[in-house]
Amino acid sequence: MFKIYNFPKVNFKIMNRKNFLSHIGTTLAAAALTSNLISCERNQGQKIRGLKNWAGNYTYQADEVRYPQDIVNLSKLLKSHSKVKALGTQHCFNEIADTSGLQLSTKNLNSIIELNEELSYVIVESGIKYGDLGIELHSNGLALHNLASLPHISVGGSCATATHGSGVRNGNLATALQGFELLTPGGELLWVDQQANTDLFHAGGVSMGALGIMTKVKLAIQPTFEVSQRVYENLSMDALKNNFDKIMSKGYSVSFFTHWLDKNINQVWVKSREDELREIPSDFYGATPATTDLHPIKANSPINCTPQMGVPGPWHKRLPHFKMDFTPSNGDELQSEFFVGRENAFEAIMAIEALHDKIAPLLFISEIRCIAADNFWMSTAYQRESVAIHFTWKPDPEGVISILPKIQAALSPFKARPHWGKIFTISADELAARYPKFEEFLSFKRELDPKGVLNNSYLDKALKIRYNS
Repeated sequence: MFKIYNFPKVNFKIMNRKNFLSHIGTTLAAAALTSNLISCERNQGQKIRGLKNWAGNYTYQADEVRYPQDIVNLSKLLKSHSKVKALGTQHCFNEIADTSGLQLSTKNLNSIIELNEELSYVIVESGIKYGDLGIELHSNGLALHNLASLPHISVGGSCATATHGSGVRNGNLATALQGFELLTPGGELLWVDQQANTDLFHAGGVSMGALGIMTKVKLAIQPTFEVSQRVYENLSMDALKNNFDKIMSKGYSVSFFTHWLDKNINQVWVKSREDELREIPSDFYGATPATTDLHPIKANSPINCTPQMGVPGPWHKRLPHFKMDFTPSNGDELQSEFFVGRENAFEAIMAIEALHDKIAPLLFISEIRCIAADNFWMSTAYQRESVAIHFTWKPDPEGVISILPKIQAALSPFKARPHWGKIFTISADELAARYPKFEEFLSFKRELDPKGVLNNSYLDKALKIRYNS
């Protein structure tokens, strides 16, 4: 059984790598970095200045922002400008989605194109938000494997930055990809999947928008399921030394929240699939059950958080930490996130804990969670079972920039990879050493975008690219 949604189709162009490479021209240049800290909405075509990202910490410098209603107009706009960048839900904290030219928002590209229950996939436009997609899938008895903490973010932007992932068996959001349509700077639409063009699939699934604009996305789906979540308070970090994997395996998704004070995990959020729920411990490795719903930042009201206390609910209303209808997280904040191998989890946590007196005054909260390995070349979990250490900072840019080199140095022995859309200062040379397919990715970048149409200050630094335009 499958359902076709009423949306004008664009023919997919399927090419193998040999034909693809012969079809695309080549030009190059490459140079140096220090990653800058800091990385959208209106009608179809007016000058907009001063547009900010979701948290308000970054003001985009684009000359113009447009909101095309369909892929045909998106393609026309892309081909008619020398500098372009796609813009999703403006949730990145640095300049990854900025440009000196035209920003093209995918906000209006938010349709479900095909829902195929028999073959277990859905094809959507890349601008659709996970919260909206989740409602539609669940109403049809279907689900995605995972969701981010925030349901407010778009599918395309989340895949492009390898966002989220939570659970020892759950990869980041890009791991649901079965294929995608890529609009190249030359205006071509390429259908990319593992069968037709394996290398481009693994290069383009997580690409920071460097290879083209992801316009349509094919995602794996499964039968819907219910989830309940329980919160435990005050877990000693000492308990992690010999029990980290055991604790992280206690639920479908498990998150630690800490202020890095007193070697204490303030809260442990355990999200369990109801069809897999076995036991509900009252003493959770020394942590005690919360007696009421909590916000990760305990001083904040839990009103905007998804229900806890073991109350079952559909996957799309429990896997996120925050409700779709409320302002997520704290709002006025900065974010950084670093990924290390899961085998180094305890040592990495202790390395950060040693900086607690410098970190805590700048911090709202930290989240620690697991992410399964994947094969996307530029994914933070590329071929590495990973642990994410996430920092939600107070809006103090100078303070955050001053502490980041210390955090990065502490995590350097573990070859930490930063989240592409959050704040970091790791150099391109260091990044290249931490991504085995870095040079191969740059090769695709040169082939697909020889004039650097999609380049911006972020990619110039983070990918160590320079173009002779």
